[in-house]
Amino acid sequence: MRIRSSVFACFCLILEVLGIALFLRGFFPVPIKSSFSSKSKLSDVPPEPFTGRSLNSSKVPDALFKRVVIVLIDALREDFVFGPNGRKYMPYIRHLVERGSTYSFVAKARPPTVTMPRIKALTTGSIPGFIDVVMNLNSPALLEDNLIWQAKAAGKRMVFYGDDTWVKLFPKHFMEYDGTTSFFVSDYTEVDNNVTRHLDSTLKRDDWDILILHYLGLDHIGHISGPHSSLIQPKLMEMDDILKKIHGSLILKEAEGALPYLLVLCGDHGMSETGSHGGSSEHEVNTPLVLISPAFKKKVGMEKPSTVEQVDLTPTLALGLGLPISQNSVGRLIQPVVDEASLRDQLRFLHLNGHQLSYLLKDSMPAYEKEEGYEQFRVAEKSHGNWVKLVVEGNTSEVLTNMGKKVFKQYLEALRAMSEALSKQLGKYDIYSMVVGMVLVFQLLLLLLLAMPEALSSASEVDLPVSSALLSLPFYLLCLLLSSVHVLVCTSAESSCYFCSLSWGLVFGAVALSSALLCILVSMAARRGGKPPGKSPSHGGVSGGWSLSELDILLLAGTAGHTLSLSASSFVEEEHQVWYFLLNTLCLVVFQDVCRKYFRERRANFGSLEDEDYLLPSNEGDAVASPLSDLGVTDAGSEKWLALATPPLTLACCRLLRSLNQTGVQWAHLPDLGHWLNSFEHKMVLSLFAALSLALIYFLVQRRCSWVSKIALALGLLGVYSYRAAVGNVVFPWQRGGGNMSNGMVLLVALLFRAHNLPVLCCCLLVQTLMAQFIWKKLHYDAAQTTIMHYWFGQAFFYFQGNSNSIATVDISVGFVGLESYIEAPAFFLTALSTYAGPLLWAAHLVCYLSSEKRSSVAVGHGCYCLALLRSVPAAAYVVLVTALRYHLFIWSVFSPKLLYESMHTLLTTAICLFFTTMEQSRRP
Repeated sequence: MRIRSSVFACFCLILEVLGIALFLRGFFPVPIKSSFSSKSKLSDVPPEPFTGRSLNSSKVPDALFKRVVIVLIDALREDFVFGPNGRKYMPYIRHLVERGSTYSFVAKARPPTVTMPRIKALTTGSIPGFIDVVMNLNSPALLEDNLIWQAKAAGKRMVFYGDDTWVKLFPKHFMEYDGTTSFFVSDYTEVDNNVTRHLDSTLKRDDWDILILHYLGLDHIGHISGPHSSLIQPKLMEMDDILKKIHGSLILKEAEGALPYLLVLCGDHGMSETGSHGGSSEHEVNTPLVLISPAFKKKVGMEKPSTVEQVDLTPTLALGLGLPISQNSVGRLIQPVVDEASLRDQLRFLHLNGHQLSYLLKDSMPAYEKEEGYEQFRVAEKSHGNWVKLVVEGNTSEVLTNMGKKVFKQYLEALRAMSEALSKQLGKYDIYSMVVGMVLVFQLLLLLLLAMPEALSSASEVDLPVSSALLSLPFYLLCLLLSSVHVLVCTSAESSCYFCSLSWGLVFGAVALSSALLCILVSMAARRGGKPPGKSPSHGGVSGGWSLSELDILLLAGTAGHTLSLSASSFVEEEHQVWYFLLNTLCLVVFQDVCRKYFRERRANFGSLEDEDYLLPSNEGDAVASPLSDLGVTDAGSEKWLALATPPLTLACCRLLRSLNQTGVQWAHLPDLGHWLNSFEHKMVLSLFAALSLALIYFLVQRRCSWVSKIALALGLLGVYSYRAAVGNVVFPWQRGGGNMSNGMVLLVALLFRAHNLPVLCCCLLVQTLMAQFIWKKLHYDAAQTTIMHYWFGQAFFYFQGNSNSIATVDISVGFVGLESYIEAPAFFLTALSTYAGPLLWAAHLVCYLSSEKRSSVAVGHGCYCLALLRSVPAAAYVVLVTALRYHLFIWSVFSPKLLYESMHTLLTTAICLFFTTMEQSRRP
């Protein structure tokens, strides 16, 4: 069965996407859930340990607080409160931290540090996974046992104002609420005013027990201009005044003899040095937690805040309000909060927390009895029962006090050990689905590798032995064997498996596909091994042995080396360094080829090669014509020197772009040229830089446009500059500061890019123009080499933009350019376009470049096939890598975002290859 190489590549990529999707379904764990009951109830509370004849009380101790006010400031970093600038940013809160009745902590949030997973962590006490990053865009109602449900069930009256994520997660839970959208990041004023406007009337009323305020302005400022913006201090001082007003009102309403209030100041996550969040850097995971109540002892000076887990707030608030702890909580009681309670009540609080953790441990670990924390809890519980017996008998000796303190320490150790064990567990992997997805991806990778000689031949076709494979006896035996394995696995699996839950029709289709692929692989391998060496298609499509140039060796070794580098977490964190190195090396090798062409070969050879210039048409019909030809620079001497200057100029552009944005993980905090340009005192320099970049962009793009399109492009770029001036990024000279799809994409990307990133777009277009005119065309690089170079450049420009493998570098503020309110579809499209602008621009250029060539059918087939292979190799290697490392906790903060990136990039490549195929078929007569 012979099919076009482009169709074959698209088929392989579509199946690869399905395989990766199945793998992802198994890799992202199902959160730990307790099977004890769907929700905790007061009737489920265990009795107080007692070794006598009768059981002691089974009720939860009385509440410690009458009213609780939770002020959650989105993206509040711990150094904004506890750091050197804390007195300047939030003077009132800092005074309370140093001299007031407060307890201060650094609460560590687990990645992913985005809002919805963090709200779930604060209310359920569980640790959400990276799959919640996707759900963050459209939060469904939270059905899991949580603090808000427990409060409502207990008759607590709750009021909420702020981020509407709470309203979506907890519908019909609040007596009164007013939600504001969290995704319209251009607004950092009204979004907070809409919360504060309710405060005066609410604080005067007595008809509520819990008040929750979620302020978004600080987070929006971070997304717009970073943590060192001049807008940060006024916003934090505004928050400080609000907290002062709330605290003053609570003090005035405090009645003598009544239960005290509790004011909680916290953040859902921090803010990176670039102003974003989602990753695992210190500034993103460290948030302040300040508990203010007259029940606490007054401070006498500034103390270094101790560290707690963010999920520890859940059981602390539950016990403080007299509520059961959520069943799936992995947090432990923040012990200082109950210091003023009696020793018996303190032990009772710790016992309730330990009982809940022990039941969760039973459900999540088969060998739970061997866990150190579980054994410690049983010992502490028994000692607690003995202590209670002595208390009931009226013993008041000092031995009883010492015994109670010992039990207290035993409980704390047990809680710590059980909480850590549950946190490390994170969830249960669906190993079977992961293995099935991995096998499918690797079969497709081997199929692509075996078919490569035929796919890159001049015929650009692949001969697949489909009929012989489907009619062979091994195919039916494999179907029977794999079906038996599936039945065996699904009937013996202890936990639920997604692949086992599919219908038998889909399962049998997957079994038949895998069996057929294996038979085809064996047939192709046997056919390849039986051919004489001289019959293998050559790189150029003529018979003969394979001939690899120095450039071919670099492209193959570089691509393979990059794939191998993904096995180390440090190389994943700093992947941009690999692409920078490969790109610089590529420029040097290309420079060597240029020198050989113009200084070592005879001119006579050039004339004989003119007729073989099949990669691009001549200048008269060239769709990618150089703008230099418009200036009359067409003589051979000028062309030679321009060709010689192209690789060094490309190197210079790459070096400039590297200095624009400091990316990665280890050194992302270091200052870069982008920070310098965005500072207020250098606004004029940034304005000049942006204007020159837009002018050069117009110069590079306008040559392909009609006069009408040129005018529209000029007006559009002027609109881009005007927009940046309107939002305050640049200024006009008179101010004082203290025609086709490709053209439209360039214009849109220019609008979305931040002002200091416009040189990235400018250099991208410049390098494309120079390489197309003087390198790829003149040096006769074939479609495979050109495709790999485009892929390398696209990857490097992804990092030149300031992106990394951490989701913290995704700039969501661009999703709201031109929007007056949050609209999900265009916001997601604009954010994705801005993030992947580098790879997209190079992919679009590859489409135009290969389509303009005389033998476009062959070139497009080669390009599509190479793209499929390029995306399959790292995707397959990464699937194996995360499978091998699935039990290591660090992969959640390093490898999971990279896996999401690889998956999205594979989807993008699939779309590009489909476009190639459609374009190729439309050009056929």
